[in-house]
Amino acid sequence: MKLKLGLPAGSLQESTVELFKSAGFNIYVSNRSYVPVVDDDELDVRLIRAQEIPRYVANGHLDAGITGKDWLLESGKKVNEVLTLCYAKQGRTSVKWVLAVPVNSKVKRTADLKGKKVATELVNVTREYFRKKKVNADVEFSWGATEAKPPDLADAVVDVTETGISLSLQRLRIIDVVLESAPVLIANGRVWQNNEKRKKIENIGILLRGALQAREKVGLKMNLPKDKFKKISAILPSLRKPTISPLTDTKWLALEVVVDEKIVRKIIPELKRAGAEGIIEYPLNKLIY
Repeated sequence: MKLKLGLPAGSLQESTVELFKSAGFNIYVSNRSYVPVVDDDELDVRLIRAQEIPRYVANGHLDAGITGKDWLLESGKKVNEVLTLCYAKQGRTSVKWVLAVPVNSKVKRTADLKGKKVATELVNVTREYFRKKKVNADVEFSWGATEAKPPDLADAVVDVTETGISLSLQRLRIIDVVLESAPVLIANGRVWQNNEKRKKIENIGILLRGALQAREKVGLKMNLPKDKFKKISAILPSLRKPTISPLTDTKWLALEVVVDEKIVRKIIPELKRAGAEGIIEYPLNKLIY
């Protein structure tokens, strides 16, 4: 059994390969090839532009793939959406397609763009946005460098952003969010009916989600006196309950817990003051709920 899997080339390529590595799949990409090597004999991986993956999955050239929700909507193709994966080029977040105009533009709201020209790569989604807003704007396709089009070549743009910094540097002002998007794992409808391939796709999804969930968590281990247990456990949030193990010294316990990484720098000093010793923080590769 070979599962033909499309992964996004371009801006999401590096973060996608890194995510797969955390999930247990080592993918080796050559600068001269769009056919990576993967240490899984059941996978046949191709690097393809995210914009094209919905089409290739829908027509069966690929069994499954990862693309953006934006490009899936833009394509209009019917596929099985298996899983939403919240990550982007710069971290675990979604991206936004925003409607923006020059900072000195008189346009304050969407309705002000009636009869105006809007440049974007996401033409179909943008036209649907204006249709729902009942605004008759002239939406044209942009081949790239969209944020550089106003004010000479367009009155406004619909462009993708993670932080908004690039738009700000181009002296553009956001007036609305057209679409929030994240990567999605999709599968061909016929392939989804194949039990063997469906199980493989589901397995990949479970591992990818586990890798993402682990990114914001760390494990903590520590030793503590039994009589300090209540005080110390009150400091520790956990997914369920902490794991407790006896030590050879019957007056002491070993405790292990998974917590949010962002709170560790606050609680470790508190744990130390409460009587915990031998505190160890360790990273997680996967966390399966």
